[in-house]
Amino acid sequence: MKYISTRSKEKEYSFGEVFIKGLADDGGLYIPKSVKKYTKEELSNLKNLNYNELSTEIINQFSADFISKKELLSLIKKSYSTFREKEVVKLSIVGKIQLLELFHGPTLAFKDVAMQFIGNLYEYYLSKNDKKLNIVVATSGDTGAAAIDAIKGKANLNIFVLHPNNRISSIQRKIMTTVEDDNVFNIAIDGNFDDCQNIVKQMFSDLEFSKSINMSGVNSINWARIIAQAVYYFYSYFKLGKETISFSVPTGNFGDVFAGYLAKKMGLPINKLIVATNENDILHRAISKGEYISKKVKETLSPSMDIQLASNFERLIYYVNNSNSEKTAEIMEKIKQNSYQIEKNNLDIIQKDFLSESCNEQETLDIIKKNYEKNNIILDPHTAVGVGAAKKLSFNDCVVLSTAHPSKFPDATNNAIKNHEKLPKELQHVIDKKENFQVLKNSTEDVKNFIKSKL
Repeated sequence: MKYISTRSKEKEYSFGEVFIKGLADDGGLYIPKSVKKYTKEELSNLKNLNYNELSTEIINQFSADFISKKELLSLIKKSYSTFREKEVVKLSIVGKIQLLELFHGPTLAFKDVAMQFIGNLYEYYLSKNDKKLNIVVATSGDTGAAAIDAIKGKANLNIFVLHPNNRISSIQRKIMTTVEDDNVFNIAIDGNFDDCQNIVKQMFSDLEFSKSINMSGVNSINWARIIAQAVYYFYSYFKLGKETISFSVPTGNFGDVFAGYLAKKMGLPINKLIVATNENDILHRAISKGEYISKKVKETLSPSMDIQLASNFERLIYYVNNSNSEKTAEIMEKIKQNSYQIEKNNLDIIQKDFLSESCNEQETLDIIKKNYEKNNIILDPHTAVGVGAAKKLSFNDCVVLSTAHPSKFPDATNNAIKNHEKLPKELQHVIDKKENFQVLKNSTEDVKNFIKSKL
């Protein structure tokens, strides 16, 4: 399979190039030239596979020129051997809600599903290439912890994680900053997540710098993450055995819900993908009214969604504009200037696949409280937003992606129900362990200098 950039079709790339680079040199995102669409018969042949086998079948569609199917299966088995659930993810019924629990990995968030796979994929790549890689990633809370756990202690890999200072939960931060491996560096930026993400993008765009340090990225823009996340949409469909299926997805950077869109493009009979946002509702405004205009980021109880410019939305823009890379580049320039209104015909196309809703802070707390009183289960605030969006849209028969373990957000759950889940015993040590991170100004140059000082 060959890949191109959303902003230019002139050059083709292999999966290896796409995976290692993460972001195209022209600032665009990588996209496959074509996507295999499964027939009903082919889908039927996948339905009895376990999670590891299903992952192998789907990911192999995109990576066959990089890793053999046999090696891929072995790598996937290794990646998911640390999960607390044998089948990696778990479908549970809570009242009338179907929850897809994605938080059974080592850092208690859905990001582990893709990140453990990516960590081992880097190791596979480096075993065949005499290189060192420096991974730089921005996090709104969970990506950094998942990436660190997947990369820590691996030879020829360093990881630099940028998080917004004092804008993620203390547990989210401690899971990252208490890791003691020499190849892990945490940076707290005086700004919000969008500032962190902009710094990373600017470093990628500075080709002299990014090539000089062999820079790679594991943010949700990395195509390897998208394909690993697409698997659990297939898994849910096969487990539930319905003719069609809809999903409500707590959404920040649009990567997780785009993975569902990819699954639909591959032939999975998904009816609607509900984009569930908190008060930072740019995606809700875009999908419901066509208004893709960013506002000031508000700090909320669901910090992983405190994002205004969702990077993966560029891939959807590319597809709804008939895979026109010039048009996509034009639109991305408008977004940069904060002046993009989605055209009516494109909005109609988007709304065939997507619905959206937002929940404010009080609504999020109310959902946690009502669910606890009714079902005696604590939802994390992101999952609560997913539940709330589905209810507001009267989508009672859909799967809500439960993206994080509630123990990561004790402030939110204590606020809602005067109670909180304890961290699983294997992570309780982070509460009192010494943290190690560097606070830096919101400056690309300062971050570059810090990285160079550590190499």
